[in-house]
Amino acid sequence: MTETIHLRPSAPVAERVLLPGDPGRALRLAQLLVETPAQMLNHHRGLWGYTGVARDGALLTIQSTGMGGPSAAIVVEELIALGAQQLLRVGTCGALVPDLSLGDLLIAERVMPADGVSRLLGADPFLLPDAHLLAKLESAATESPARRATIVSADLFYDPDPSRPSGWMEQGAVAVEMEAAAILAVAARHGIAAGCALVVSDELAGATRRRISTEALHAAEERLGQLAASALGA
Repeated sequence: MTETIHLRPSAPVAERVLLPGDPGRALRLAQLLVETPAQMLNHHRGLWGYTGVARDGALLTIQSTGMGGPSAAIVVEELIALGAQQLLRVGTCGALVPDLSLGDLLIAERVMPADGVSRLLGADPFLLPDAHLLAKLESAATESPARRATIVSADLFYDPDPSRPSGWMEQGAVAVEMEAAAILAVAARHGIAAGCALVVSDELAGATRRRISTEALHAAEERLGQLAASALGA
Protein backbone atom coordinates (compact mmCIF):
# COMPACT_ATOMS: atom_id res chain seq x y z
CA MET A 1 0.00 0.00 0.00
CA THR A 2 1.23 3.51 -0.83
CA GLU A 3 2.43 5.36 2.27
CA THR A 4 0.75 8.71 2.87
CA ILE A 5 1.46 11.32 5.52
CA HIS A 6 -1.90 12.75 6.57
CA LEU A 7 -4.19 9.83 5.80
CA ARG A 8 -3.18 6.63 7.55
CA PRO A 9 -5.53 4.08 5.99
CA SER A 10 -6.57 1.03 7.97
CA ALA A 11 -8.95 -0.11 5.22
CA PRO A 12 -8.87 -0.05 1.40
CA VAL A 13 -9.63 3.17 -0.46
CA ALA A 14 -12.35 2.59 -3.05
CA GLU A 15 -12.05 3.91 -6.59
CA ARG A 16 -15.12 6.09 -5.92
CA VAL A 17 -15.03 8.53 -3.03
CA LEU A 18 -17.49 10.97 -1.48
CA LEU A 19 -15.83 14.03 0.06
CA PRO A 20 -17.74 15.84 2.81
CA GLY A 21 -15.82 18.52 4.65
CA ASP A 22 -17.34 17.69 8.03
CA PRO A 23 -16.09 14.52 9.79
CA GLY A 24 -19.51 14.13 11.40
CA ARG A 25 -21.15 14.19 7.97
CA ALA A 26 -18.71 11.51 6.81
CA LEU A 27 -19.91 9.26 9.63
CA ARG A 28 -23.59 9.95 8.96
CA LEU A 29 -23.21 9.29 5.23
CA ALA A 30 -21.31 6.08 5.91
CA GLN A 31 -24.15 4.90 8.14
CA LEU A 32 -26.65 5.82 5.41
CA LEU A 33 -24.92 4.55 2.29
CA VAL A 34 -22.84 1.54 3.32
CA GLU A 35 -24.66 -1.77 3.57
CA THR A 36 -22.07 -3.65 5.61
CA PRO A 37 -20.57 -2.18 8.80
CA ALA A 38 -18.22 0.51 7.57
CA GLN A 39 -14.54 0.18 8.38
CA MET A 40 -12.85 3.33 9.64
CA LEU A 41 -10.41 4.24 6.91
CA ASN A 42 -8.74 7.11 8.74
CA HIS A 43 -8.97 9.09 11.97
CA HIS A 44 -5.57 10.76 11.86
CA ARG A 45 -5.75 14.56 12.28
CA GLY A 46 -9.48 14.28 12.87
CA LEU A 47 -10.11 13.54 9.19
CA TRP A 48 -12.60 10.73 9.66
CA GLY A 49 -13.00 8.41 6.71
CA TYR A 50 -14.87 5.17 6.11
CA THR A 51 -14.92 2.38 3.55
CA GLY A 52 -17.60 -0.26 3.06
CA VAL A 53 -19.71 -2.12 0.55
CA ALA A 54 -22.46 0.03 -0.97
CA ARG A 55 -25.85 -1.20 -2.13
CA ASP A 56 -24.52 -2.16 -5.55
CA GLY A 57 -22.05 -4.59 -3.95
CA ALA A 58 -18.90 -2.54 -4.65
CA LEU A 59 -16.70 -0.53 -2.31
CA LEU A 60 -17.46 3.08 -1.51
CA THR A 61 -15.20 5.40 0.48
CA ILE A 62 -16.45 8.46 2.36
CA GLN A 63 -13.58 10.66 3.49
CA SER A 64 -13.81 14.05 5.18
CA THR A 65 -11.54 16.80 3.86
CA GLY A 66 -11.68 19.28 6.72
CA MET A 67 -12.36 22.98 6.13
CA GLY A 68 -10.88 24.97 3.27
CA GLY A 69 -8.85 24.40 0.16
CA PRO A 70 -5.45 23.60 1.72
CA SER A 71 -6.83 20.70 3.77
CA ALA A 72 -8.99 19.45 0.90
CA ALA A 73 -6.04 19.53 -1.51
CA ILE A 74 -3.92 17.40 0.82
CA VAL A 75 -6.68 14.82 1.29
CA VAL A 76 -7.38 14.58 -2.44
CA GLU A 77 -3.70 14.19 -3.34
CA GLU A 78 -3.36 11.33 -0.87
CA LEU A 79 -6.62 9.64 -1.87
CA ILE A 80 -5.48 9.65 -5.50
CA ALA A 81 -2.15 8.16 -4.44
CA LEU A 82 -4.14 5.45 -2.64
CA GLY A 83 -6.16 4.58 -5.74
CA ALA A 84 -9.20 6.89 -5.90
CA GLN A 85 -10.54 7.41 -9.43
CA GLN A 86 -13.82 9.29 -8.96
CA LEU A 87 -14.19 12.11 -6.44
CA LEU A 88 -17.45 13.83 -5.53
CA ARG A 89 -17.59 16.66 -3.03
CA VAL A 90 -20.75 16.58 -0.92
CA GLY A 91 -20.91 19.66 1.26
CA THR A 92 -22.68 22.85 2.24
CA CYS A 93 -22.76 26.32 0.74
CA GLY A 94 -24.11 29.80 1.32
CA ALA A 95 -26.71 31.16 -1.12
CA LEU A 96 -25.78 34.50 -2.68
CA VAL A 97 -29.11 34.99 -4.47
CA PRO A 98 -32.62 35.25 -2.99
CA ASP A 99 -34.19 32.54 -5.16
CA LEU A 100 -32.31 29.80 -3.31
CA SER A 101 -33.73 28.44 -0.06
CA LEU A 102 -32.24 26.62 2.91
CA GLY A 103 -32.05 22.91 2.14
CA ASP A 104 -31.94 23.28 -1.66
CA LEU A 105 -29.56 20.99 -3.53
CA LEU A 106 -27.11 22.34 -6.11
CA ILE A 107 -25.00 20.56 -8.73
CA ALA A 108 -21.91 22.56 -9.65
CA GLU A 109 -21.67 22.99 -13.42
CA ARG A 110 -18.66 25.27 -13.03
CA VAL A 111 -16.61 26.55 -10.10
CA MET A 112 -15.09 30.01 -9.84
CA PRO A 113 -11.65 29.87 -8.17
CA ALA A 114 -11.54 32.70 -5.62
CA ASP A 115 -9.35 30.65 -3.28
CA GLY A 116 -5.58 30.52 -3.02
CA VAL A 117 -5.02 26.80 -3.61
CA SER A 118 -6.74 26.44 -6.96
CA ARG A 119 -5.21 29.66 -8.29
CA LEU A 120 -1.73 28.46 -7.28
CA LEU A 121 -2.52 25.34 -9.31
CA GLY A 122 -3.32 27.48 -12.34
CA ALA A 123 -7.13 27.53 -12.22
CA ASP A 124 -8.49 30.42 -14.29
CA PRO A 125 -11.18 31.56 -14.90
CA PHE A 126 -13.44 28.58 -14.13
CA LEU A 127 -13.02 24.92 -13.18
CA LEU A 128 -15.34 22.40 -14.79
CA PRO A 129 -16.45 19.09 -13.27
CA ASP A 130 -16.03 15.85 -15.16
CA ALA A 131 -18.70 15.89 -17.88
CA HIS A 132 -19.75 12.26 -17.39
CA LEU A 133 -20.06 12.69 -13.64
CA LEU A 134 -22.04 15.91 -14.11
CA ALA A 135 -24.45 14.10 -16.44
CA LYS A 136 -24.89 11.29 -13.93
CA LEU A 137 -25.63 13.80 -11.16
CA GLU A 138 -28.25 15.44 -13.35
CA SER A 139 -29.82 12.08 -14.13
CA ALA A 140 -29.87 11.13 -10.45
CA ALA A 141 -31.51 14.47 -9.60
CA THR A 142 -34.85 13.24 -10.93
CA GLU A 143 -35.33 11.56 -7.54
CA SER A 144 -33.67 14.25 -5.43
CA PRO A 145 -34.33 17.54 -7.28
CA ALA A 146 -31.22 19.68 -7.67
CA ARG A 147 -30.34 22.81 -9.62
CA ARG A 148 -27.31 23.18 -11.88
CA ALA A 149 -25.36 26.23 -10.79
CA THR A 150 -22.14 28.20 -10.92
CA ILE A 151 -20.55 28.32 -7.50
CA VAL A 152 -17.50 30.10 -6.11
CA SER A 153 -14.85 28.72 -3.76
CA ALA A 154 -13.37 31.20 -1.29
CA ASP A 155 -10.95 31.09 1.63
CA LEU A 156 -12.86 33.19 4.18
CA PHE A 157 -15.95 31.95 6.00
CA TYR A 158 -16.17 35.21 7.96
CA ASP A 159 -15.33 37.67 5.19
CA PRO A 160 -14.90 41.27 6.44
CA ASP A 161 -15.54 42.67 2.94
CA PRO A 162 -19.32 42.81 2.33
CA SER A 163 -18.80 43.96 -1.27
CA ARG A 164 -16.96 40.83 -2.43
CA PRO A 165 -20.03 38.67 -3.23
CA SER A 166 -21.32 41.23 -5.74
CA GLY A 167 -18.26 40.61 -7.91
CA TRP A 168 -18.84 36.87 -7.77
CA MET A 169 -22.49 37.29 -8.70
CA GLU A 170 -21.57 39.46 -11.68
CA GLN A 171 -19.69 36.43 -13.00
CA GLY A 172 -22.69 34.16 -12.48
CA ALA A 173 -22.06 32.61 -9.06
CA VAL A 174 -25.17 31.86 -6.99
CA ALA A 175 -23.51 30.22 -3.97
CA VAL A 176 -20.19 30.18 -2.13
CA GLU A 177 -18.26 27.39 -0.39
CA MET A 178 -14.63 26.62 0.42
CA GLU A 179 -13.38 23.31 -1.01
CA ALA A 180 -14.72 22.54 -4.49
CA ALA A 181 -12.16 24.50 -6.52
CA ALA A 182 -9.22 22.89 -4.74
CA ILE A 183 -10.70 19.41 -5.21
CA LEU A 184 -11.34 19.96 -8.92
CA ALA A 185 -7.93 21.56 -9.48
CA VAL A 186 -6.02 18.70 -7.85
CA ALA A 187 -8.13 16.10 -9.63
CA ALA A 188 -7.51 17.80 -12.98
CA ARG A 189 -3.73 17.65 -12.44
CA HIS A 190 -3.99 13.87 -12.14
CA GLY A 191 -6.64 13.25 -14.79
CA ILE A 192 -9.14 12.08 -12.17
CA ALA A 193 -12.91 12.56 -12.54
CA ALA A 194 -14.33 14.98 -9.96
CA GLY A 195 -17.57 16.81 -9.31
CA CYS A 196 -19.49 18.66 -6.64
CA ALA A 197 -23.00 18.61 -5.18
CA LEU A 198 -24.04 20.88 -2.32
CA VAL A 199 -26.86 21.68 0.05
CA VAL A 200 -27.68 25.31 0.86
CA SER A 201 -27.00 25.73 4.57
CA ASP A 202 -26.92 29.53 4.76
CA GLU A 203 -28.76 32.41 3.12
CA LEU A 204 -26.42 35.36 2.59
CA ALA A 205 -28.46 37.53 0.21
CA GLY A 206 -30.33 39.53 2.85
CA ALA A 207 -29.12 41.94 5.48
CA THR A 208 -29.01 39.12 8.06
CA ARG A 209 -27.41 35.74 7.57
CA ARG A 210 -29.87 32.84 8.03
CA ARG A 211 -28.61 29.38 9.00
CA ILE A 212 -30.36 26.06 8.50
CA SER A 213 -31.41 24.14 11.63
CA THR A 214 -29.44 21.05 12.58
CA GLU A 215 -32.45 18.80 12.00
CA ALA A 216 -33.14 20.27 8.56
CA LEU A 217 -29.46 20.05 7.63
CA HIS A 218 -29.30 16.35 8.50
CA ALA A 219 -32.41 15.70 6.42
CA ALA A 220 -30.94 17.62 3.48
CA GLU A 221 -27.59 15.87 3.68
CA GLU A 222 -29.41 12.53 3.47
CA ARG A 223 -30.93 13.67 0.17
CA LEU A 224 -27.51 14.93 -0.90
CA GLY A 225 -25.90 11.61 -0.02
CA GLN A 226 -28.51 9.63 -1.94
CA LEU A 227 -28.04 11.89 -4.96
CA ALA A 228 -24.26 11.49 -4.87
CA ALA A 229 -24.38 7.74 -4.33
CA SER A 230 -26.78 7.31 -7.25
CA ALA A 231 -24.45 9.33 -9.48
CA LEU A 232 -21.54 7.07 -8.55
CA GLY A 233 -23.62 3.95 -9.07
CA ALA A 234 -23.55 3.15 -5.37
